[in-house]
Amino acid sequence: MNCNKKELGTKLEGLAADYLEAKGAVVVRRNFRCRGAEIDIIVRDGRYLCFVEVKYRKDDKYGGPESAVDYVKRKKICKASRYYTYLEGFGEDTPLRYDVLAIMGDEKQYKFKWIKDAFEYVF
Repeated sequence: MNCNKKELGTKLEGLAADYLEAKGAVVVRRNFRCRGAEIDIIVRDGRYLCFVEVKYRKDDKYGGPESAVDYVKRKKICKASRYYTYLEGFGEDTPLRYDVLAIMGDEKQYKFKWIKDAFEYVF
């Protein structure tokens, strides 16, 4: 597949959403953006409202895709999740979870790893 990073990211986020749905999650929203932050996919998984960061690497030469979700990225995701729950009227009693969906490989064969509860809320 010959495409730029943005096109590849869009394609992989679509595949990620399909993967999550195949695993029983219900996609609530994709690409939620607010000032300086974005959440790739928001899903319902059982009783949890999950904020899922999708990360891709062709191989693990520089570590797995999940290693790219550093402190700064986690903090931005948490900030955006707080705003999203406020906008949508979720109460403080709503169980939240922060997940990472790591994707490796190429268009011939992508491998998915759903890391549930990948990190805790960062202030």
